[in-house]
Amino acid sequence: MKTTSLNQTHREMKAKMVDFGGWDMPLHYGSQLDEHHKVRSDAGMFDVSHMLAVDIKGESARSFLRRLVANNVDKLTQPGKALYTCMLNPQGGVIDDLIIYFLTESHFRMVVNAGTADKDMAWMQAQRDETAPGLEIIPRRDLAMIAVQGPNARARVWQVIPGAQAETEGLKLFQAATYDKYFIARTGYTGEDGFEIMLPSKDAAEFWHALHAAGVAPAGLGARDTLRLEAGMNLYGQDMDETSNPLESGLGWTVDLKSDRDFIGKPALLEKPVKQQLIGLILLERGVLRSHQKVATQYSDNEGDGEITSGGFSPSLNQSIALARLPLQVSAGDEVQVLVRDKMLRAKVVKHPFVRNGKSLI
Repeated sequence: MKTTSLNQTHREMKAKMVDFGGWDMPLHYGSQLDEHHKVRSDAGMFDVSHMLAVDIKGESARSFLRRLVANNVDKLTQPGKALYTCMLNPQGGVIDDLIIYFLTESHFRMVVNAGTADKDMAWMQAQRDETAPGLEIIPRRDLAMIAVQGPNARARVWQVIPGAQAETEGLKLFQAATYDKYFIARTGYTGEDGFEIMLPSKDAAEFWHALHAAGVAPAGLGARDTLRLEAGMNLYGQDMDETSNPLESGLGWTVDLKSDRDFIGKPALLEKPVKQQLIGLILLERGVLRSHQKVATQYSDNEGDGEITSGGFSPSLNQSIALARLPLQVSAGDEVQVLVRDKMLRAKVVKHPFVRNGKSLI
């Protein structure tokens, strides 16, 4: 299996390690529940070095990205500004969801998912060869990535990196700044405030230990999944993939169909009518909602009603929640039936996110 530069550190901290898409990653360090609550109430840190930073360099960088992704990189005018977007295939399916940072007119940085990194690189290189042969696409496996999340996360990072506060305190959400050897972005995947920090892989273990000494709790993939589900954030491979389009995956806000700009997948999105939506569910009976469970609504048609894409127990709400792809007619407040272990259980449709900044939104 592939390993990050923090692999030995996780093992020394007694992490339970699992195979995550071919990567040897920590599931938890003793209690997934404690790690979840620590992020919601204080500060936790995640090794996300399995994700891949990719530098796009060259005079044609912006024009290349204008065609490559569904959101409009022309929104990126301020150095450090970030944009969340999807990269689509010609059929409108989602190759990956990713973040793009604007550094200079000839230098953009994107962060892609671990499980799709090889596929993404091959796709981008093919598009580059076709439309922008002089462009450099550089995978940055020399960088580690650590996400520090929670209401006290930024203060703990400033404690560990003297001088960084002056450079990063003014960052708004989805902005980044470079300080010394650190690329510090005010982004995250938990519904809490915090930073995602890139730094040289050789320095990652020392930084991790310094954060731990400052009171930041290590957290694994288990807590990361419950936190992102509560925050209503999509997981690639579950809530969307190459067979689903972003307009039916709760990601319409990441697709720019208003400008004249053409991008890969745009014609397919315009031609195909949207029939489903991604919406939240809360289970009203005892049980646990899981991905792929079938959902029955009052709006049945020949294509079936829908199914759960991501589900699980919410530690913050103390009940089972899910994201589900359902017919457009379904709206918040409706009651549906979910097939859980051969039983039809009642669930309530709600708007997501379920939890943000430590507070229930339900």
